[in-house]
Amino acid sequence: MEPEPPSQSPVEGRKIERRWLLRGALGAGAAAAVALPARRFLSPAEAAQPLTVGGLAVTCNLTLPIACAANDAANPFGMRDAAQLAFGYSRYTGWPELKESLMSGDLQAAYMLAPLVMDLADKQVPVKIVSIGHRSGAVIMVHKDSPYQRFRDLAGKRIAIPSRFAVDFLFLRKMLSNEGMSPKDVEIVEMAPADMPAALYVKGVDAYCTGEPFGAAAQSAGYARVLRMTRDEWPRYMCCVLTVRDELIKANRPLVQNLVNYVLAAGAWLDGQRQNREKAVRIAARREYFNQDPNILRFVMNNPTDRVTYGDLRMIPREFDELMELAVAAGALSRPVAYSKYVDESFARAARPASIAL
Repeated sequence: MEPEPPSQSPVEGRKIERRWLLRGALGAGAAAAVALPARRFLSPAEAAQPLTVGGLAVTCNLTLPIACAANDAANPFGMRDAAQLAFGYSRYTGWPELKESLMSGDLQAAYMLAPLVMDLADKQVPVKIVSIGHRSGAVIMVHKDSPYQRFRDLAGKRIAIPSRFAVDFLFLRKMLSNEGMSPKDVEIVEMAPADMPAALYVKGVDAYCTGEPFGAAAQSAGYARVLRMTRDEWPRYMCCVLTVRDELIKANRPLVQNLVNYVLAAGAWLDGQRQNREKAVRIAARREYFNQDPNILRFVMNNPTDRVTYGDLRMIPREFDELMELAVAAGALSRPVAYSKYVDESFARAARPASIAL
């Protein structure tokens, strides 16, 4: 039986939510019972707005909703110090919108494409990478019935990529180089990742190279298969990085540190136990986070289990330098950018384990 075409993108429309910490103050009797006389609890009128952290509904960003949920769970009473360290998730559907919000200052923090941050910093936009968000997670997908078995079989074929700033594009170029090919040996088209599964289904493209869950969406529906994965070809691959504006670093270092602590802890938690990934699927699928079909996220987490990894989020200068050099060669960057211009390692170095009690 012919598989059903994709009825909709696994990622729904943009929905940017700014959540307010409207947590009731404990009564005097309850405060006495828990013996916290030194802390004053916030009334709803005093509750502070949390830092908004932008991200896309992609599994390379999965550490972000887990960090948000864990930070909320660790501070359930709306205390003043908790409110000052609070952060929440805002869902975007594309990198251009996310980039514009970060550039304008509407957003102070976001998960961004690493080469895009390099480019912004080189253009004097005051942003810094403070943590990596994941490892691996990109795939090259082909139609299930296609004859392509080797990467070289894609010579002369039409391949979709998300953007020239996407590390998926650099992955494609890396594969071409490994086979002694160049971008001129294939037809490269830019396309929103959410549109790629449907384009492959109708054979509008011969292959696509992107991050998850857009490969899993087509594979789990039965009409596509993986040709190559970064887990096999580029294990230290990274694309999405936690980025903050310099003014946030200057104004509230404790908040940035708390955010980094939770992102790094979320990564270790995701790779720590198999059952944690199932919890992560249920959390990320919720309306306030990815708002996606949990079965597609579950497919990414299990086929295979290291399709995307999160446990090793160390920031290693030579890996960023390699990425930067690949981006320069691809034309995504006009010139080399110094590591110190776009990275602030201080928060990762000072990180302390946060509680992921989910």
